[in-house]
Amino acid sequence: MQPDLNMLAVFALVAEERSFRAAAERMGITRSAVSQTIRRLEETLGIALILRTTRSVSLTEAGERLFGDIAPAIAEMRAATEVAGNLRGPPRGQLRLAVSSIAERFLSGPFLAGFTEANPEVQLDITVTDEEFDIVAEGYDAGVRLGEVIEQDMIAVPVAGDERQLAVCSPLYLQRVGAPAHPQELVTHRCIGWRPAPKVAPYRWEFSEDGKEYSVAVAPEITTNDMALMTKLAVAGAGITFGMEESFRPYIERGELVAVLESFSPHFSGFYLYYPSRRHMAPKLRALISHLQNRG
Repeated sequence: MQPDLNMLAVFALVAEERSFRAAAERMGITRSAVSQTIRRLEETLGIALILRTTRSVSLTEAGERLFGDIAPAIAEMRAATEVAGNLRGPPRGQLRLAVSSIAERFLSGPFLAGFTEANPEVQLDITVTDEEFDIVAEGYDAGVRLGEVIEQDMIAVPVAGDERQLAVCSPLYLQRVGAPAHPQELVTHRCIGWRPAPKVAPYRWEFSEDGKEYSVAVAPEITTNDMALMTKLAVAGAGITFGMEESFRPYIERGELVAVLESFSPHFSGFYLYYPSRRHMAPKLRALISHLQNRG
């Protein structure tokens, strides 16, 4: 006996949410109905797909494999039915986005406020994250990341032009210590580093010299996963920090931060809005792409 599409759709929602309750709320049914559907699906396939405890829901190896296989098709069907339902009306519904925390231009208030004003029936649900994951499998409509890390099977639309990373510090720090003349000298300076998560090595600072790119493993005096805190510490004179020029630009223009080692800081491909290749694009996503492309 083959499982019907309803069973697979329910399973996909549970896998996305990692919660029976959340899946039930999205479908407007009871948690008991969700649980019974999953049980029938497991009985039909003859294998456990979901591990349930009183505190968590996780997928078995078989569940992970099944979800990975059906997630793209489920996303296609959702998009197709949404297109069919919205052809006669304006873009509507929830638009889920996973956006890098350093995509400053995309996350700027005016850009997103302008989109919601132009599309009042679209509800934006934005997760700001620097984790790398499959946006389709996790139920997102699109993401925003640096072009160099986007999978090749995705469609990518430029958010802005080229970017670069800069090492910056306060004028006070320069007065006290002086500026490094070469990236290798950073190991003798007080540095403020970034790491994505606890127990993960700090990010290596990337530079270029004579057309060759390389990285420097600084030994940060302070390490954090929060760019805003890194900037505040640098402004306060705690040391040199490193990040996207766009993040530091307002502080540089006000004279609170000064760029160092600029001649070793190359430009590279910037941020892109990316989404899976689909024959049926939801009007809400098409509206966001249009807003991005028509931005002055």
